[in-house]
Amino acid sequence: MKTNTEKHFKIDRKLVWQEIHDTFFILIGLSMYALGWTGFLLPSGITTGGVTGVAAIVYFATKVPVGITYFCINSVLLAISVKLFGFKFSLRTIINVLILTFLLSWLQPVIQTPLVKNQPFMAAILGGILCGTGIGLVFNFKGSTGGTDIVAMIINKYYRTISLGKGLLICDVLIICSSYLVFHSIEKIVYGLVVMGVTSYAVDMVLNGARQSVQFFIFSDKYDEIADAINRQAHRGCTLLDGTGWYSKKPVKVIVVMAKKNESVSIFRIVKNIDPKAFISQSSVIGVYGEGFNQLQV
Repeated sequence: MKTNTEKHFKIDRKLVWQEIHDTFFILIGLSMYALGWTGFLLPSGITTGGVTGVAAIVYFATKVPVGITYFCINSVLLAISVKLFGFKFSLRTIINVLILTFLLSWLQPVIQTPLVKNQPFMAAILGGILCGTGIGLVFNFKGSTGGTDIVAMIINKYYRTISLGKGLLICDVLIICSSYLVFHSIEKIVYGLVVMGVTSYAVDMVLNGARQSVQFFIFSDKYDEIADAINRQAHRGCTLLDGTGWYSKKPVKVIVVMAKKNESVSIFRIVKNIDPKAFISQSSVIGVYGEGFNQLQV
């Protein structure tokens, strides 16, 4: 029988590996975000929302490196965040801000010319995709890049009628439009709005793609064989429901299976090999929580 110390050690080790796993993907996300900014947007003279957008405007106006402005603004915002939301809530954001400050400061001098030359629209699209995918990875693994996220949370805390999404949208649009003071160009504002749209879409795709699961309702006389095979081969649990066919008035067994989207082909093959005449209903679901899926978070 395991002692309490052994149990605690096992749990702690699992938590440590989970933190390492999350940190690894957060680093990849932050690297993609920094590359999108310094490789495509900044050299092309394109700005967008967030603190990096403010830092870019300051850079274009004064040539102060983006990393310095980004760090200074976030230091103030994080100090407010710690006071309002607590140190524990803000700790991971503080670490991420320090890492992103380093990446921006390191990459900006290295990449002097845009990776896509003389094509600002393509630079806006590619930069938006990289930034959005990076932010999506950071969010998906319980991280944050700080910045206007904190401003939006502060607004939402005192003005409940303004949601986090609206707060972020207001901040980003104001920052993008303020670039007119530096460039005196409507075209730059349009490129900035394009980046904001592409970034938002990429963030949604990463978050929803990572969480998307499928739900199966399987009707078959060979329900026991199918359920056993799904357990053994697909390593997914099954729930058996009692039903009645209203036309035939006969009792039927319905297998309910929750699985990741990329596992659906394997489940279809399992069912087809056992009962090619089985009736299957598949639907997409987002936000499945519990054992084998996402952790339940409040």
